Amino acid sequence: MGGKKKLSLKQMERMQAKKDEEEKKKKDKGGAAREKKAAGIIAPDIKGGKMVEELKKMRVLTPYAVASRFNIRISAAKDLLEQLENDGLVQLVSGSHDIKIYKAVD
Repeated sequence: MGGKKKLSLKQMERMQAKKDEEEKKKKDKGGAAREKKAAGIIAPDIKGGKMVEELKKMRVLTPYAVASRFNIRISAAKDLLEQLENDGLVQLVSGSHDIKIYKAVD
């Protein structure tokens, strides 16, 4: 019995024009739309000195920080940090089953 009344053709045209105008403003405001790039599954090669130098610059090494810096997945960053710990390049500071915090060895 109730419900929304049916719009006239003129009202539908106005709504569509307004919607198109708002989308155009959003496009112009944001500039070129950024393309989302999938994070890498495989960690970068640790034998290269550049990555180790980048890690030494960071005060605290967490999986999230490493994943953000090198654009890899968090699971890959966790594996990378464990491998670096085994190699003796980083040291475990604190951790639980959820998150581990490392620091670079001087």
